[in-house]
Amino acid sequence: MAHTLLIADLHLISGEVDKTNLFIKFCQEQASKANQLFILGDLFNTWLGDDLSINVYPSVISALKTLSSTTKVYITGGNRDFLLGEEFARQTGCVLLNTPYLLETNNKDYVLIHGDELCTDDETYQQLKSVLQHPITKFIFLHLPQKTRLKLSGQLRKKSIEAQQYKSHEIMDINQHTTDKLMQKYPNADLIHGHTHRQNTHHSEQYTRFVLGDWEVNQGNAIAINDALNYLEIR
Repeated sequence: MAHTLLIADLHLISGEVDKTNLFIKFCQEQASKANQLFILGDLFNTWLGDDLSINVYPSVISALKTLSSTTKVYITGGNRDFLLGEEFARQTGCVLLNTPYLLETNNKDYVLIHGDELCTDDETYQQLKSVLQHPITKFIFLHLPQKTRLKLSGQLRKKSIEAQQYKSHEIMDINQHTTDKLMQKYPNADLIHGHTHRQNTHHSEQYTRFVLGDWEVNQGNAIAINDALNYLEIR
C-alpha cells in the first residue's frame, strides 16, 4: 500500500449515511495500511465549532480515532470546516496542519494546500474569507450561542449558493499567476490541492499541479504516493 494517501472535499453531512460509510470503509481498508493520510480540507460540509459539531459526527470521529492509532492523520481546514479545533484533534488523534505544507518524499517534494487561496479571480469570495477566517471573527463566532451560530451559518450558506449561480466557471478556478507566485517559493516541488472539485493533472515547465476531486455518495478519489504518484478511485 502507498506510504502516503491524500484526500479532500468529502463534504460529509450528518445523516448522509452512504458517503459517511464510504469514508469509514476507506479508513478501515485503505488508509489503515498507509503510513500517513493527509486530508486537505472540507472533510465536513459544515463545522460550527468543536463544541457544536463533534457530537454531530460520532461515527466519523470514531473512525478517525481508530485510524490514527495505526496511521498518522493530518488534516487542514477548508473553506467549510476551517473552525476545526484542538478538541477535535484530541478526540480523533489527528494533527491539525497549517498550510502551505511541504511534504518531503524519497523522490519528490509536494506543496499541500486546500486550494481556495489560489482562486483570486473571485474577489468577493476572497474578501469574505478574509473576514470570516480572521482570528477575531472566529473568536467572536465560537463564543456565540449555538442557536445563533446555526442560524448565521444557514444564512451565509444560502447567500453563497445564490452568489455561485452568477459566477463563471473560470472565476471559481485557480489563478495561474497566483499559483506560479506560490510555487516560486518551493523550487523543484510539485503542488497538490483540492477545493475546485476538478480532478486533473496540469503540467508546466516549472512544476506539476495535481488536483483532487470531490467525493460523491458512492465514489471517492485519493492520491497515493509511494515510489510514484497515482490517483485512486474509492468505492
